[in-house]
Amino acid sequence: MRVVITGGSGVIGTMLAERLLHLGRLAGPSGRPEPIDSLVLLDVAEPRRPLHDPRVRYVTGAVTDAELLRAVLDHRQVCVFHLAAMVSAGCEADFDGALRTNLDGTRAVLEAARATGGVPRVVFTSSIAAFGGDAAAGTVSDATKLTPETTYGMTKALGELLVNDYTRKGFVDGRSARLPTVIIRPGKPNAAASGWVSGLFREPLDGLPAVVPVDLDTRHPVTGFRTLIDNLVRLHEADGDDIGADRSVNFPALSVTPRQMVEALRAVTPGRRLGPVTHRPDPSIERIFAGWAKHSSFDRAIRLGLRADEAIETIVLQYIDDFLVDGDR
Repeated sequence: MRVVITGGSGVIGTMLAERLLHLGRLAGPSGRPEPIDSLVLLDVAEPRRPLHDPRVRYVTGAVTDAELLRAVLDHRQVCVFHLAAMVSAGCEADFDGALRTNLDGTRAVLEAARATGGVPRVVFTSSIAAFGGDAAAGTVSDATKLTPETTYGMTKALGELLVNDYTRKGFVDGRSARLPTVIIRPGKPNAAASGWVSGLFREPLDGLPAVVPVDLDTRHPVTGFRTLIDNLVRLHEADGDDIGADRSVNFPALSVTPRQMVEALRAVTPGRRLGPVTHRPDPSIERIFAGWAKHSSFDRAIRLGLRADEAIETIVLQYIDDFLVDGDR
């Protein structure tokens, strides 16, 4: 089995690769477990934390490079985790780039998978930002109509439809992971409109100030990195018949407010000197968050074997354990 991870040099890609190397095998096209012989991490960026394992190969290139993708996926048994994407605020600032990376890139990945001649499993990372409009004010489920109010959400919704149709045609065995915001992201902030959510924990833990750009009681669905990685693997391993015709699955999430996040951080770090948290509304971020879902249901994900985080406090403790050593990154 060859596993290809697009966006493989990022935090999620690296953690997923580590998990797959530890597991050593995944379900092949037949559904039977197959040993992982090679793991290809494709990204436009150099790896921040390279993995040193003879099974790992780094490939530098764009996810829109059809020829490169075909070469990378050219294997008798291959599966793909398609993580590469332009993030939310970046998509709003660069509409054409968003279409090129998120839409054309996803189609290029699916076409390369189709060209293998088999029916490879493809896990596409979508987003809860695919919801919007009036539906976002309530609880969104897998049955809620997708009416995104951002360019990012639109590209993810289109990606989900592509995965559904490529699967219906028998080209791939696709699955779309509709993700909440994933926290706590280490390193520097990225261009995601939700990037401040990780910063609300990361910066104070480093003794630095953090800013909350939305109302302190705005609810937002989140998940921790460990749970996300576990659920991506579980979705890949799920039987296609159990998933059904709609291949898009709401991932389990905790719906929390900035006020609850700060309380959780303080509760698990007694005696630690934390950086200050300031509420400073940002109209552009508030507009984006106003169109995003506040609550999600994920009963179908649980039936497929995915799991939910225990609590926001657990996510904070996992971040400290995974990324902080003696207070340093």
